[in-house]
Amino acid sequence: MLSYRHAFHAGNHADVLKHFVLMQVLAYMGQKDKPFWYLDSHAGAGMYALQHGFAAQNDEYQSGIAKLWRQTDLPSELANYVNFIKTLNRPSNPKQAELNNYPGSPICAKALLREQDRMRLFELHPNDFTLLKKQFSQHKQVMCELRDGFGGLKALLPPVCRRAVVLIDPPYEVKQDYQKVVQIMHDCIARFATGTYLIWYPLLPRREPMHMLQQLHELGAESWLNVSLQIQHADPSGFGMYGSGLFVVNPPWTLPSILENVMPYLTDKLAVDDGAQYILEHHIT
Repeated sequence: MLSYRHAFHAGNHADVLKHFVLMQVLAYMGQKDKPFWYLDSHAGAGMYALQHGFAAQNDEYQSGIAKLWRQTDLPSELANYVNFIKTLNRPSNPKQAELNNYPGSPICAKALLREQDRMRLFELHPNDFTLLKKQFSQHKQVMCELRDGFGGLKALLPPVCRRAVVLIDPPYEVKQDYQKVVQIMHDCIARFATGTYLIWYPLLPRREPMHMLQQLHELGAESWLNVSLQIQHADPSGFGMYGSGLFVVNPPWTLPSILENVMPYLTDKLAVDDGAQYILEHHIT
């Protein structure tokens, strides 16, 4: 795991889907006056430079945020997300922003936290942790911990305020991560059944992601949503991520209609070939 650096993938199609959905969930949570916590299992470095360093080596952002950057017909919720990214690139005039930086999940979340809310971030890579801690050194409502989030989450649930959004998005570099996700979800639901949990997963030409997704369905959550975005045909050689998805436990009731509106547009704009498609399924009580 310590070899993984999210900077190589910053701003790609998977980040676009993950961060867009995360921001919809957090915006909904903020509609009530009651405080909530945001917990991030694998927080990364916080902010990523796209034009140099790790991100510039593969230019994966060209498959994601770059394809939305100059669009003028974005659905309203997607436009809000893109405009937020623009404020991080040229805060004084977002309309003239150049795409140089892309935020990780913690920066996206911080934009929607209020004074009464709290954020707890876990990151195990020492270099990324140093950068992450620096990003939030002036924010008393944010705590960063140099620790594997799989072990850290359980100790924080249930939160005192009884409201929380939990993002679980390991790198899945090792097969054990898939089973760890299922196990941590069993533990989290046992401790705090009413929390909102977002589990990110890759689409790969191998069985582990779909087997994990099946097990997440079998958790028996009364309310759930699954959304995935495939941008191209799977590589017949058996290598490479061809899309990604999010399984959400206890999603906002508003989320399905937002995704029904946005996902056709997102699929069209991020498509690489005619294998592009999306799946949206949900059961919300």
